[in-house]
Amino acid sequence: MSDPYKPLKDAFSRFATGVALAGCVGPDGKPVAITVNSFASVSLAPPLVLWCIERRTSSFPAFMRADSYSINVLRADQQHLSERYALRAPEPFAPEEYEIWETGAPVLKDCLAAFDCRVVSRHEAGDHVIMVAEVLKFRAAAGRPLLYFARRYATGPEIEE
Repeated sequence: MSDPYKPLKDAFSRFATGVALAGCVGPDGKPVAITVNSFASVSLAPPLVLWCIERRTSSFPAFMRADSYSINVLRADQQHLSERYALRAPEPFAPEEYEIWETGAPVLKDCLAAFDCRVVSRHEAGDHVIMVAEVLKFRAAAGRPLLYFARRYATGPEIEE
């Protein structure tokens, strides 16, 4: 079957984005994560970020119930994590992959940047919900970013710490 949205998707794909994982605690108390490329900074004072989640994704109910989330910006060598959490029912984080900061959301131990965030608002937007949150804690590391462009992975330049 032909995808009626393919031309629009092709046009959207011409904008290169970073790749991140959003994480929260599910209703069963276990970490839930999803691959995102809609992450953006919103404000410095207060420090606000956003990302968008599709309503039909399997992790949607968990993120709608959660009062916090993490954003984990992936390094070039973490494409496997992006692919894993793009699946409908991905294998959960292993205990050695994440740590807990202030909000209780799972934060990857080893990524290019991480943000621990408390949800401040959700906005209905077509088939997605925009998740806006205040950054309570963050860290950044040196490395090469994982990028996504025209439905392909790429890498960016080395970033110094």
